[in-house]
Amino acid sequence: MRVAPSILSADFSCLREELKTVESAEWIHIDVMDGHFVPNLTIGPLVVKALRPHSTQTFDVHLMMDNPTNFFKEFIEAGSDQITFHVEAVDDVQRWVDHLHHNKVKAGLSLKPKTEVQSLAPFLSDLDLVLVMSVEPGFGGQAFMPDMLEKIQKLKEIRDDKGYHFDIVVDGGINTQTARSCEQAGADVLVAGSFIFKSDDRKEKIKQVRGE
Repeated sequence: MRVAPSILSADFSCLREELKTVESAEWIHIDVMDGHFVPNLTIGPLVVKALRPHSTQTFDVHLMMDNPTNFFKEFIEAGSDQITFHVEAVDDVQRWVDHLHHNKVKAGLSLKPKTEVQSLAPFLSDLDLVLVMSVEPGFGGQAFMPDMLEKIQKLKEIRDDKGYHFDIVVDGGINTQTARSCEQAGADVLVAGSFIFKSDDRKEKIKQVRGE
């Protein structure tokens, strides 16, 4: 199990220092919201660029935006290792998955809780990750939706059956208990925000999410 602390729950006044407190995690999850696709507004590529020299971790950028492809160039140049966008927000999905790969960036697609796994079927063979939202995207600190475990299981079944190689990433309401449920369902990476950043012992919280 890999862990991706979500800096949405970090102290934005000292993000560089906040990164150091979670350096035992494999990824850093960066939520980008435009105030339209979801009802919140967060950071942009300049913050990613500013943080990049201070971490060797994988920068996992999640674009919760209308027209996310308009910003691919900026986020790639800022130092994103992988970019996930929403299948609900883009028409020509395959074109943009190929575009990210052409630019040496891993490509992911995300699903809102009400979007069916089947909507990803044409693209799964080319994806590096699938992000299952286990809360309604927009704000941190929400409760995990147990119904999303079925989505994780379905994605794992498809991956195993077809021999695909995408990571199954889960974001929303992750804590010690829900982490184990997601792991049993087939998740590979867990995004945790409040559970990690609201703690004084973040290294221990990362261990707990990982199952150590």
